[in-house]
Amino acid sequence: MKDAYFLGSSLSEIRSFPKDVRQEIGFAIETAQLGGKAINVVPLVGFKGAGVLEVISDCDGDTFRAVYTVRFRETVYVLHAFKKKSTRGIATPRKEMNLVRSRLRDAQAHYENEKENRLPEQKNVRTKGA
Repeated sequence: MKDAYFLGSSLSEIRSFPKDVRQEIGFAIETAQLGGKAINVVPLVGFKGAGVLEVISDCDGDTFRAVYTVRFRETVYVLHAFKKKSTRGIATPRKEMNLVRSRLRDAQAHYENEKENRLPEQKNVRTKGA
């Protein structure tokens, strides 16, 4: 199972959502950790491929979204979560997209740092009999 890492205020935002929404988002993230994709998850438009995904959950006339990435082998990064406020179409507002891009860069840096710390550098090591 992949680790899940919440960037910025994404975890506190999710915790502020209605219970049904929290459960849907939690299920989608857990499914991603196991290598799958929940039915209410779609690729986020504006990113190449299907590595940045969006959970869409409707509750009591409101729409809630959580954005995560599966671009990294060992970690699912939850980049952003928010309540959609726009009444004009389904497009994700520019402000939210800019935040996702910024946090995706943060996720890349975090993952590379963690990868370096997990894999100690191999030095010239001699084993007996070699």
